[in-house]
Amino acid sequence: MNSRVDPNLLHELKKYGAVGIEKCFNCGNCTAVCPLASNEYNFPRSVIRRAQVGQKENLKAQLDPWLCYYCGDCSATCPKDAEPGETMMAARRWLTAQYDWTGLARKFYTSKVWEIGSIVLVSILILFMFVFFSGPMTTDHVALNTFAPVQRIHYGDWVLAAFLSFFLLSNIARMYWLSIGRSRIKIPLSVYVTEAWKLIYHFVTQKQFEKCDEEHKGFFKKARWRNHWLLVSGYVLMFALVVGFLPWFQTDNIYPLWHPQRWLGYYATIVLLYGGAEILWQRIRKENQIHRFSHPSDWIFPILLLLTTASGIMVHTFRYLDLPLATYYTYVIHLMILTPMLVLEVPFGKWSHLAYRPFAIYFQALREKAADQSKVTAGALASTD
Repeated sequence: MNSRVDPNLLHELKKYGAVGIEKCFNCGNCTAVCPLASNEYNFPRSVIRRAQVGQKENLKAQLDPWLCYYCGDCSATCPKDAEPGETMMAARRWLTAQYDWTGLARKFYTSKVWEIGSIVLVSILILFMFVFFSGPMTTDHVALNTFAPVQRIHYGDWVLAAFLSFFLLSNIARMYWLSIGRSRIKIPLSVYVTEAWKLIYHFVTQKQFEKCDEEHKGFFKKARWRNHWLLVSGYVLMFALVVGFLPWFQTDNIYPLWHPQRWLGYYATIVLLYGGAEILWQRIRKENQIHRFSHPSDWIFPILLLLTTASGIMVHTFRYLDLPLATYYTYVIHLMILTPMLVLEVPFGKWSHLAYRPFAIYFQALREKAADQSKVTAGALASTD
């Protein structure tokens, strides 16, 4: 691996939100108090040290930043106020930009003009599409599927899903190359298969996050993990309903309250509304260590999420009140918020972390399993000499 020193790496990480990283004198306290660190993954200390000495290529290969869920203990107990937790946050943003071959993630994370301008541009594009391609407005009753034909919108969903999948999966492939591929670690095919369950398990349960709340027992007492899991579950459910089952979900029929279409939508709406509002409220209050500092992306993501949820609630309400024009106009606004959130945040912004984290845990398992098998092989060879 290239060991060339890049003296600008420290300043580069500051553009991604690192705070106080130059104050660290590598005492190791942050690693000692971290419930997720290990002998092999001794973060945040290792990440900070690589940044300080300019090991850029080495840092690109690290999985450590994704294995951290920022409980705040490292920053709260740092004797130099070097904010190691914020460095880990910045490293995740920086790594997102390294994985992204388009360069858009770097633009979004380092320039407010680029991120906000891109959101506005995509919103205007959606507005123009409705101006030129929407159906007629029925004004004597709500006919949403006449104004916005569900099959057209559904085809658009498939195009959107293909767009997101292509960019996100290609970035994950680059993540694999940087962390495992170019290091030439020999991993048997069987290991990829036997360890694949960890990828699914950690995506579904977000159990790694739970370790940051080890002193509490039970789902309802582990507040941070619980809220995070609820938010993720609501987002994934809503995404599945919109992309996979839109003809069933966007309908002019009014189903009874007990119908799955109603209560699944209500569950997703409630947890998204609660999760987005809770994130913003905590960042406004700044009472906890993890909310003392905020990167612009920490605000844009929950704001878009809340606006998407709120506008969706309004569409639902106007539709049930049988207010045609209010329903149609609000529906357009809803998609003008939802589309840039998905197009920009999922592959290039903060939502991409939902994919990178479980893949990092999977890649970590591949490394560890391959290392264990190498030791066994080496031991067997030694015993025959």
